[in-house]
Amino acid sequence: MHKSLLLLSVAALALAGCGQGRKVGPPTLFQWEDYVDAPFLAEYVKTYNEKPNTVIFADEDEAFAKMKGGFKPDVMGPCYYEFPRWKEAGLIQPIDTARLKNWNKLSETLRHLPGIDAGNGKVWFVPHYWGNTSITIRTDLAPEYAQSQSWDILFDPKYKGRVSVLDGVDDTIPFIAKMTGVDAYNMSAADWDKVQAKLRALMPQLRFVSSDDTALAQGLASGELVAAMSWRTTFASLNREGRKVAYLEPKGGMFTYVCGLVMHRDPADEAKALALIDSSIGDEAARYTIEKISDEPANTQALAQVPDTVFQNLHLGRDVESFLKSGTFQLRLKNKEKIVEAWTEMRAGVAPAPAAPKK
Repeated sequence: MHKSLLLLSVAALALAGCGQGRKVGPPTLFQWEDYVDAPFLAEYVKTYNEKPNTVIFADEDEAFAKMKGGFKPDVMGPCYYEFPRWKEAGLIQPIDTARLKNWNKLSETLRHLPGIDAGNGKVWFVPHYWGNTSITIRTDLAPEYAQSQSWDILFDPKYKGRVSVLDGVDDTIPFIAKMTGVDAYNMSAADWDKVQAKLRALMPQLRFVSSDDTALAQGLASGELVAAMSWRTTFASLNREGRKVAYLEPKGGMFTYVCGLVMHRDPADEAKALALIDSSIGDEAARYTIEKISDEPANTQALAQVPDTVFQNLHLGRDVESFLKSGTFQLRLKNKEKIVEAWTEMRAGVAPAPAAPKK
């Protein structure tokens, strides 16, 4: 082949390879299971007339390891306490909020979470939804705690073998630390010793350790459990069934987790990735989040369309901003690997949660 013709051919191939005129396929959303349902994708599908790819992760450690191993989704859904690790690993890039039509619908408190601002109108993390960590109790079996609203029920000898806690360190460690008077996010070595002592005292009290909503709900419904550290979703499912339950609101407030959306440092198509993020925080997605999943959407404007009965079932008021300011946001734990190792060892002797019946 003539040299000039060869160079022209190579240039044409390079141009095609750079994406000019190349059709880019649907983006990939890497997310928790409930948050790949159709309402979260609806606005994107309407705009592009295609369904995005969805891949589910079971926990953020698994998701992080998979991406470090080379998996390249376009949009991911870590929680607020986790995204800094992804940022430090160079897995994500800032998101231009001016390109999200639903951005200003989000809670003002959540839009100003410490650490998410990337400057120049960009953020590292777009808040998507939030929920709480507290204790669901059977009010007919432990009426004194329905009155006191105290988390001390976990350590009450009267209920030994009839309480449970969540298995994740991001939930349980800050929770028990707070009961000990320790800030889990700023622990000294002496503080950690105090928390470990409290955790060891907790072990004989436990029926099981589990974060499985079904196992927790079944345990509470049957009376096997009198109290379970849980997310509000567990309480809501039982309350909807008319069970005699309460979600404890101790003095000083409860813990609040916030999960969100981040964009990969190298998305296949940035416009599509941003559209997918926008779709996930849209009005239809927000209503689905609170009405069907029982988490609370960051999009607070959409809540005006949600019936009072939904809030009543969740035992939440409509003043979301005041509520968010009343508790403690879950943050990143320092020395997390060390904490995980200690917690895993401590709970090794506790019976696992019973398996849910097959459908």
